[in-house]
Parts: sequence; C-alpha cells; structure tokens
Amino acid sequence: MNVIIVGCGTVGITLAEQLNKEGNNVTVVDLSAEKLKVIGAQNDVLTVLGNGATFATQREAGISKADLLIAVTDSDELNLLCCMVAKKTGNCQTIARLRNPDFSSEADFLKDELGLAMVINPEYAAAAEISRVLRFPSALRIDTFSKGRVELLKFKLPEDSSLVGLSVREISSVLRCDVLICTVERGDEVFIAKGDLVFDKDDIISLIAAPKKVAEFFEKINYKLQAVKDVLLCGGGKITQYLCDILERYPISVKIIERDRKTCEYLCSQYPHATVINGDPGDRELLLEEGIRTAGAFVSLSDQDEENILTSLYVKGVCNGKIITKIARTDFDEILKTLDLNSVITPKSITSDMILRYVRSVEGSMGNNVETLYNIIRGKVEAAEFIIRGSSEITDTPLSELKFKENVLIASIIRNNKVIIPRGHDTINSGDSVIVVSKHLALRDITDILM
Repeated sequence: MNVIIVGCGTVGITLAEQLNKEGNNVTVVDLSAEKLKVIGAQNDVLTVLGNGATFATQREAGISKADLLIAVTDSDELNLLCCMVAKKTGNCQTIARLRNPDFSSEADFLKDELGLAMVINPEYAAAAEISRVLRFPSALRIDTFSKGRVELLKFKLPEDSSLVGLSVREISSVLRCDVLICTVERGDEVFIAKGDLVFDKDDIISLIAAPKKVAEFFEKINYKLQAVKDVLLCGGGKITQYLCDILERYPISVKIIERDRKTCEYLCSQYPHATVINGDPGDRELLLEEGIRTAGAFVSLSDQDEENILTSLYVKGVCNGKIITKIARTDFDEILKTLDLNSVITPKSITSDMILRYVRSVEGSMGNNVETLYNIIRGKVEAAEFIIRGSSEITDTPLSELKFKENVLIASIIRNNKVIIPRGHDTINSGDSVIVVSKHLALRDITDILM
C-alpha cells in the first residue's frame, strides 16, 4: 500500500517504522525538517517538509496515488482538515486521530460526514483498558475480541501459585477449566505455550477464554476476582476525564490529585461524584494523607513518564492495591521490565495497533481479514482475530491435519456467538471468527499461518 503519514511525533514514527517493515510504501509529512531528517535516516521512507493540510504538500507527497492517509499531528482540527483535503484531492481512505474530549461524542458523526475510514481517540482507548483492569485487578492487561465475547488476559505467577510445577497440558485435567494458555514470558525468553511447558514462579502468562471461563480459572487458582472499590488517580488530564465517565457506571469511588487549580475546578464541575484534591501528585505526604496505604488501586496519569514511574514505584512499596502506570514513550519496554511495575498503559502503542489492524484488514488477499490486532509482547508476539469469508485450504479440515508454521497457535474459534477453545478434531468454517497467536508478525490473511 501507498501510505502518507502526516505528523512525525511518536505515533507517526512508530507507524512509519512498522508499516515500512511490513512492505508498504510510506511517505511522512511534517513541518519539522529535523524530525524528518531523523526518520528518513533510520527508515526506508520518503519525507516531505510542509503543511500536510495543504493541497500543494499533499500533491508533493503523492496523494494521487495514495491508498491511505493517516493524520496524527498534535492538532485534532488539523488532522480533520488533512483528511478533508485528501478526500477531495485523492482517491484514498483516511484516518484521523482525535484526542479532545469535545470531539468524543461526535466521533461517529465526523466519521460519517467526512467519510473517514477510522477515528482514533488514544486517550479514550487507554481509559477503557484501565477500566477493564480495575474491574479485574488480577490481570496485568486485558484485551477483548469479538465484541467482548473473548478475553485475552496477561498475569504474573506469584511464588506460591498452585500453577508452579504444572505443565500447560495439565491445566485442563487438573483445574478442569476451559481456557487456553497462549504465551509464557520468562526473563528475556518468550514461549508460545506448548503442552510440555512447565510453569515457574514469576512467569508472565497470557491466556484466552470467554469472560465467564476466565473468572472460573482465576477463582480456582485463588486469584483476586473482585473489582476494586476505590481508586486514586494522579493527574487530571484527558485520560482521567474519560476514565471518570466510564467509572460512573460502576460502584468505584474515585479520588483525583491534580496540581493545576483551574483543572481541579473543571473536574469538580464535570464529575461531582469524584473527590478532587488540588496538590502535587508526587508529594508522598499528600499521598499518605489521602489514604494510599489502603487504596484499592492507584493510577499514575501525569504528563511526565518519569514522574509516573517514580510515583508508582513509591506507591508499590506502601500499597497492596492495583497499580497502573501510564507511559507515553514507546521505547521504555526493556527498562520497564527491570522495574517490575504492575500494569503499564501506553496510549500511543494502542493507537498504532489500531491503525496497523486497519491496514492489514484492507490488504487481506483472500477476504479473511484481520478484525482485531493486539501486541501481546511488542515486536515478538501478536494476537490477531480473522473473520473467515469463504472456503480455503484452512477451512473444513481438522486442525490436527493442518500443517502450521512453527510458533503459531489457534487460540479460539467463535461460531454463532459461541466460544470454542480448539482441540485437534475441531475445524475452521466459513463465517467463523478465529483468534491466532503467533511469533510471525504482520499476518494479513489466515492462510499465512500454514507452511
């Protein structure tokens, strides 16, 4: 595909790198010559210096031959204008990133009226992920497939876990739970789970199942199931505002610490159910005064990664509740693993994942397109949901008879709204949704998993 990316921030750079690796022709547009010089030197992409909302700049970027324009500048209005110009001057699909809460309620209207292929709100997506973890605090991360019918959870094994010493194969017979273990992270190693793999303390495990079956599994291994009853949020930005909207529907008490007085006044007027404190979120004495020792959960949402990390590390030493840390940068992964933070949310990674999913979906060669895409372990393992349309070499044949590539796992089949944890005798049929976990990145079609 010929893709134009307007905006050379973290999201734009991440998208350019990934789309280029996957064989797309990428052109990046930005007003900063310095940023373009860096990305051009590090990746095989074209760069254009200029305002991406002007016809002249888009023409120079090749809008007449573009298949997709992605606008991810820091300005919502500029992103919308870029897409409008592209629709008028080219024959391509358009994606706009919109972050302002004022646009949140109008996203569907804007998408329909402007003919956008997708509207992305990374802060809302991050808030939704945080809310899922708050309702199921045993998990480090929760992703959903097939409109919530299937959940993929990541959690860490404590030393005294009943799973330590068991093999993957024994999960079904010993616990009698209809779940599928997908991956195991052990130090720097990552394994696609095979039957003879034995669990060890501190393993990070991802599993997939219907929500009810997930709850049964965690109950049997004595993990905490109850949603948190109270949460302390540090920072009053966009994610906090979206999170407050979502948590209004649940019996969770919300307390917010924000240093800017005007923001505090706004939060008080918009969210009367929340307690708002004007103060420094990094002030340890203030955190103690506000009951951090007994809080059910703590979420660090300031605009500074360093502050979020340091505050979370301090809270981890005094609080037994769930700790969630927002990280803006996407190049901290290896460092964060050594810090052993609880749950980490990266809005920009969520944004790039959603856009990559769309790009792959329109590239599906046989119509079995990518519907949902998540990075289980960034750059190492992906989980992709495919919608099966029509027959191919992968359909109507028992899974045990198919020859799959190494490090590929059929994690779930959804058929007529029923979740099937697949065994060797099961088949993939037309109309199914199929979830694949794989070390082979950039899958575009379900048949790509066959040898």
